[in-house]
Amino acid sequence: MLGEIAGIRIRDIVTGHIRNYLSLYTFVIALFLMGIVFGSIIVNSLPFESRNDLLNYLEQFFGELAKGQIADPHVLFRESLLNDLQYSGLIWVLGLSVIGLPIIFILIFIRGMVLGFTVGFLVSQMGLQGFMAAAVSVFPQNLLMIPVDLFLSVVAVVCSLKMIRQLLMRTRREPLLPQFISYALILLICACFTVIASGYEAYISPTLIGLFVS
Repeated sequence: MLGEIAGIRIRDIVTGHIRNYLSLYTFVIALFLMGIVFGSIIVNSLPFESRNDLLNYLEQFFGELAKGQIADPHVLFRESLLNDLQYSGLIWVLGLSVIGLPIIFILIFIRGMVLGFTVGFLVSQMGLQGFMAAAVSVFPQNLLMIPVDLFLSVVAVVCSLKMIRQLLMRTRREPLLPQFISYALILLICACFTVIASGYEAYISPTLIGLFVS
C-alpha cells in the first residue's frame, strides 16, 4: 500500500515537472534531434580516407570482439561509467553557474551529434550488419541514458535560470541549501541509472555484438 502511494506520488511529481517545463523539454529534445541529423550528415561528408580509416578500425575491433580478444569487462565498465558520470557531472556543475546555460545547450547538441554519427556510420558502411550492431550496442543503453541526460539538462537549465533571476534581476531569494540538496539528489538518481547503462554496455553489449559479427 505504501509502495503504491509512493509510486503515485512520484508519478504526480514527474508529470507536474514535465507539464511545468514542457516548452523547455520541447526545445531540448528538438536540439538533440538536430544534433542527430547533423551527425548523420557529417558521415556522408567525410573524406574517403577518413571514412576508410574508421572502417578499418571498426572491422579490426569487431574481429577482436568475435575472437574474444577484448578488454576486461570490469575495465570497460569503469571507463564507461567514468565517461558518463563526467558528462552528467559537467552538466550538473554548469547548472550551478550563470554562464553555464549556453554550454548546456551545446553539450545536448553534441550528445545528439555523436549518436547520429555513430549509428549513421555503422549503417552506411556495414548495412544490415551495422544496423544490428547498433541495435544491440548503441540503442539499449541510450534508451535509458538519453531520457536521463535530457531530464538532467532541463533541471540544470532551470537551476541556472533561477540563479540568473536571483542574482541579476534582484528577485526574492529562496533558501539555497534546500535547493542545492534537491539538485544533488537528482544527480545521485541519474547516477544510479548511469550505473545500469554502463553495466549493459560493459557486460552484455560485447557478447551480443559478437553474435552478429562472428
